[in-house]
Amino acid sequence: MHQVAPTPAAFKSVGALSGRVRVPGDKSISHRSLMLSALAVGESRVEGLLEGEDVLATAAAMRAMGADIKRGDDGCWTVQGVGVGALLQPAQALDMGNSGTSTRLLMGLVASHPISATFVGDASLSKRPMNRVIEPLSQIGAEFSASPGGRLPLMLRGICPAVPIEYRLPVASAQVKSAVLLAGLNTPGITRVIEPVPTRDHSERMLRGFGADLMVEQEADGTRIIALRGEAELRPQQIVVPGDPSSAGFPTVAALIVPGSDVVIENVGLNPTRAGLYEVLRQMGADITYLDQREVGGEPVADLRVRASTLKGIEVPPDVAPSMIDEFPILFVAAALAEGRTVTRGLEELRVKESDRLSAMAEGLRAIGARVEETEDGLIIDGTGGEPLAGGATVATHLDHRIAMSFAVAGLAARDAVTIDDMGPVQTSFPIFTDLMRSLGAELR
Repeated sequence: MHQVAPTPAAFKSVGALSGRVRVPGDKSISHRSLMLSALAVGESRVEGLLEGEDVLATAAAMRAMGADIKRGDDGCWTVQGVGVGALLQPAQALDMGNSGTSTRLLMGLVASHPISATFVGDASLSKRPMNRVIEPLSQIGAEFSASPGGRLPLMLRGICPAVPIEYRLPVASAQVKSAVLLAGLNTPGITRVIEPVPTRDHSERMLRGFGADLMVEQEADGTRIIALRGEAELRPQQIVVPGDPSSAGFPTVAALIVPGSDVVIENVGLNPTRAGLYEVLRQMGADITYLDQREVGGEPVADLRVRASTLKGIEVPPDVAPSMIDEFPILFVAAALAEGRTVTRGLEELRVKESDRLSAMAEGLRAIGARVEETEDGLIIDGTGGEPLAGGATVATHLDHRIAMSFAVAGLAARDAVTIDDMGPVQTSFPIFTDLMRSLGAELR
């Protein structure tokens, strides 16, 4: 693995933000659209695909296993699939870069095919444990040789036919759920996932769209039981990927905390299992209006009009965490500028993301003048009441794209510039971030 030199940058306050922007395509949907298109027989077309490093890693892996994936001059991607059960043995290790989603979902795909694959990743991904996926995939009969702690590099030997399982998720994780369901595609019989706490449902929506026989039951206590009939025959699709709600969170919070701002963010996916950030911000007093609400490819979409607002601290309900787990870093920035105290709990999952996001955000926010208490499973933040943060510090991103973008936004509401030690990781999910923020009036040095 080659190491790339850090690319530091400083963001500073320059006054109100304004304009209309469009964020890149949804990362979760982009990953899944490539994987399922590669398992359908025939040609699928994907518009609006996120062309960040994480999704390109998925594309490269599916090519290595037999799919023909090309980008057209018009920006549309075409995928000639090989069919469920027909993945080929990759000739070399699959390089996942920084993408945990690619790794865990592809492990599910490979697990029920008669092939072996070695997964490698960058320094950040290689620190992230894969045991939560290894456990259920071992139950279907796949075999693993992992680095200590269940980490990458990791070799997976798939099995065919695999054993259908009923698996109760021990923690809320859309990635684990999706890995088991993807393994179930090439497994005879019914694979069931029991989900005590609902997580993002892009996999279920898209599997149905491709023609898989999938049923979802919801029990009185909210538990979801997802049943997938294996040995599926998937049909090629025309997919339009909506804008990523996680990426849209950064210009949204920037517009809320920079006085006088008025911004429209177009074509944002508002799947209810993903839109928790916007509901929490509204509870805090955010002026966010959904314009032209519509449905695109089975996913709810709207344009967001966001105006600068006086935010108030709240206690964030722990049960909202699965619908905004990736958005907590930018919510912490909003909380640092709010009136009063914001309390978050139930966020243990943030400690095993690209970095330990609780510690990284607490450390960085303190460095730029915020009042933060770190607990075992969350942060308690006493906001400035709208007064600018002090800024003037360099913040460590720990190779985490969301940490980098969160502190770039914080710099727009600080007296002195906030320096990000490395903006390079942003290429994984939001390669146009700095250009987009500049177009709204932000200043980058």
